[in-house]
Amino acid sequence: MDEKTTFYEKPEQIVMGLSFEKTYQVAQLEPDAIIIGSDTIVYLNEVLGKPEDKAEAYRMLRKLSGKTHDVYTGIAVICESQKIKRVDYVKTKVDFKDLSEAEINAYIETGEPLDKAGAYAIQGQGALLVNQIQGDYFSVMGLPLSKLNQIMIDDFRINLLTKEGL
Repeated sequence: MDEKTTFYEKPEQIVMGLSFEKTYQVAQLEPDAIIIGSDTIVYLNEVLGKPEDKAEAYRMLRKLSGKTHDVYTGIAVICESQKIKRVDYVKTKVDFKDLSEAEINAYIETGEPLDKAGAYAIQGQGALLVNQIQGDYFSVMGLPLSKLNQIMIDDFRINLLTKEGL
């Protein structure tokens, strides 16, 4: 699936659509399993997906420097045999500190930015780029755990914390 090509317009539509497409493909192979998938993008006046190279990572990090941006993570949970298909998203605001050219270049050299939406990994050294977040930290990492647990409770009667329903 080409994540760069999508007919969705709004960021929340993009992440929900990509999450559903990925999850649906796997669910067809394992119809009795509960399949969970997610997709994350960074948004600041444009979608910032995964950079193709160091130059694009630099451009993204320079754009994010000193600004607040939105991180959208879509989540899809599908169980074909139970005829359950649930798709949702979480939006989190992330405030970046002002980054110097040396900081951006040093971070790019870690290799972290090259496979992450928006060219940073909040769970790694990318945490040093962030002043604060408003919302779900795990969503910025790529899997909104609180939203997932609520879907599991609502649709499958399974509580991931208490293991009730398992």
